[in-house]
Amino acid sequence: MFRAERPRPAVLPVDTRPRWYREREEPPGVLAPGALAGLSALTALWPFTAVIAPGTWSFVSSLVIVAVVGTGALVRHLLRRRSDGVIGLLTLLAQVVVAVGVLTLLLAGDTAVLGIVPTSGTLTLFQALAAAAAEEIVFGSAPLDASPGLAAALGAGFAVVAILLDHLIAHRSAVLTTVLLGVIGAVPTIITLGSPNLAWFAAAAVVALLVFRFTARRHAESPRRASAGVAVAVGAAAIAATFVVTPLLPVGSTIAGTGVGVSVDASLRLGDDLRQPSPVEVLTVAAKTDAAPYLRLTTLSRFDGRVWQPDRGDLQSQVDGFGGPEWGEDVTTAEQTTSIRVLRMSSSWLPVPYPATDVQGLSAAWRVSPENRTLFSRRGDAVGNDYTVTSLRVTPTLEQIRAADAAPPLTDAEDDGVELPGIISELAAEVTAEEDTDYDRLIALQNWFRSQFEYSLETPVEEGFDGTGADAVARFLEERSGYCVHFAGSFALMAESLGMQVRIVVGYLPGTMTNEKRGDESIFSVSSDQLHSWPEVLFPGIGWVPFEPTASLGVPTAFRAGTSGSASPGSPDAPAPTTAPQTEETSAPELDRRDADAGSTDSGELRRLDPTPVLLTVLGVVVFLLLPGLIRLVERRLRMRRAARGDAAAAWAELRDTLIDLGIPVSDANSPRMRALQLVRDAGADEVALTQVITTVERASYARTSATEDDLAAPLSTVVRSLRAHVDRTTRARALLLPRSLYAPRGSDSRLLV
Repeated sequence: MFRAERPRPAVLPVDTRPRWYREREEPPGVLAPGALAGLSALTALWPFTAVIAPGTWSFVSSLVIVAVVGTGALVRHLLRRRSDGVIGLLTLLAQVVVAVGVLTLLLAGDTAVLGIVPTSGTLTLFQALAAAAAEEIVFGSAPLDASPGLAAALGAGFAVVAILLDHLIAHRSAVLTTVLLGVIGAVPTIITLGSPNLAWFAAAAVVALLVFRFTARRHAESPRRASAGVAVAVGAAAIAATFVVTPLLPVGSTIAGTGVGVSVDASLRLGDDLRQPSPVEVLTVAAKTDAAPYLRLTTLSRFDGRVWQPDRGDLQSQVDGFGGPEWGEDVTTAEQTTSIRVLRMSSSWLPVPYPATDVQGLSAAWRVSPENRTLFSRRGDAVGNDYTVTSLRVTPTLEQIRAADAAPPLTDAEDDGVELPGIISELAAEVTAEEDTDYDRLIALQNWFRSQFEYSLETPVEEGFDGTGADAVARFLEERSGYCVHFAGSFALMAESLGMQVRIVVGYLPGTMTNEKRGDESIFSVSSDQLHSWPEVLFPGIGWVPFEPTASLGVPTAFRAGTSGSASPGSPDAPAPTTAPQTEETSAPELDRRDADAGSTDSGELRRLDPTPVLLTVLGVVVFLLLPGLIRLVERRLRMRRAARGDAAAAWAELRDTLIDLGIPVSDANSPRMRALQLVRDAGADEVALTQVITTVERASYARTSATEDDLAAPLSTVVRSLRAHVDRTTRARALLLPRSLYAPRGSDSRLLV
């Protein structure tokens, strides 16, 4: 008898095919997230170099960024065996302590214990630095001069930015990281309305792609292997497409027809606004006169050789008024009211006629600067305000102003003065050599500019003197072609060389009268290309007298002899027209705008709200929200067409994605037949139709030949309808509008039928 042999256990085939995705999350590491956070923060810091002059602020900000990310990496390494919550909290505390210590050491070391531990004196110093920085940012013009205040503000700000970026990257929040990087980096361009920095955009895009790659590769369902070449090619193509497509996109003047069309700051950098190809209406003015007054935003009276600095006088409540009169009782004045509605101008200053004496209709956030009778707000914006200003027309006689000497320039004992090119004083003396009074000298300068120069927005750019510095003024006097900034700046420096106190006003030319009426008031439309600047000279007993040297714009200043005192209302201070040589007057630069839209304010009518941008914006938002559902709908239609021709793979793929969209559990371990039984039992699938689909799928997967001509579209549609009917309405709506199958990872089913 033979002993029965024990049957050997069957050897099961081992699936040696590697799964395409990881089965667990990869640890983020220490050095990589810290390096990416530092790179992102430094990239966000880069655009600020265009709006702030070189100085210690860049060193302070960079050192703080390096210290913060380095501290984060070190603490995470030391606490790597602790829980994520403990690591995150202790890392945050350590970074805050290090940031405070570094800022204290660099900016206030002499007030701190051991140079790094803040004291009450340190806090007082930082408060003073913060106030100084706020004043420089609000009142200054780009590029700002580097100062300890700006160094402290930017150092503290980028310490916060670096901490946020470090923690976002450590927690694999790539989207929020990219948004923060883009927002911080775009702030200088948005505030100054400067040209986009394409080099920075490309660098920021590369950094964003690196962040996305780092965070995605550590996800549990990310691919084990990926082609670096393909990733680089796709990223480069996306960046290149952005550079090519973005300039071709149509850009409206506003989003909804009433948005911000222009932003105005306290500087003389008006060229970009004036060169806009299609001006937009920014203000409407209601007045009882036949011509609207000039409107001023702010004044600039200090020249450092490079730029004119805005006046920074004390502010007071509207209740306290605009200050006492600068004119004597013997000077004729007439009260007038002007109603102003700001439509599309963003600014911290409100346009007002001069000299304003009262204002109604504004919130208490708007404060009065009595030094120049302007309205300013630290937290308000001019756009959307509707208010009424009471002002005076000050009209001295010709005899009165000729009898008055201009005030001498203000001198600062601590100021070494500015050395100006010789051509400025030489021409001033030459042009005014035959005049006896200060007023006549100024009129001679005004007439000389208006008759010997031409208005051009392009010449300063083409010849390379589109600025406000002393060298730009000298080039302008040689070329004799420029726009209001050059006329006003040159006139002011020449008048100052003659021993007179001057300042430059930034504001708007009188608007264009429309056919609209408001009671007995005429409505004037002011467009963005009427942004203007003009000089003023102080005459004691009369006040600040404006002049209009810009060729072909406005009405030149001139006063009548005798006591009639009547004046034409269109000029800056409403003087009467002069008989001096001049060209035909206009209220705005005459530019060739063949591509300007027909809706510009040149028609003389007030622009009304155009509903088209609103509708297009709403339509765009709706399309964006429906885009995932539309993509899924197209995908379903294509698969149904293939299923109708017997494509089992398309039918199976559509069935699986439908299950994912409806939130029905999908198990990679079950065979198609086992899954069908579960769907019939648990998900309410139609048994007959599902059996037909599964049979065809199995035949295509395991038969020697997969050729089949069965129409699978009809049974597949029946199965999908039965599955959808088995879930609630909320699930069906979510599956329709936000189909999860578009971004859900594929499991082993992706290899079925291949």
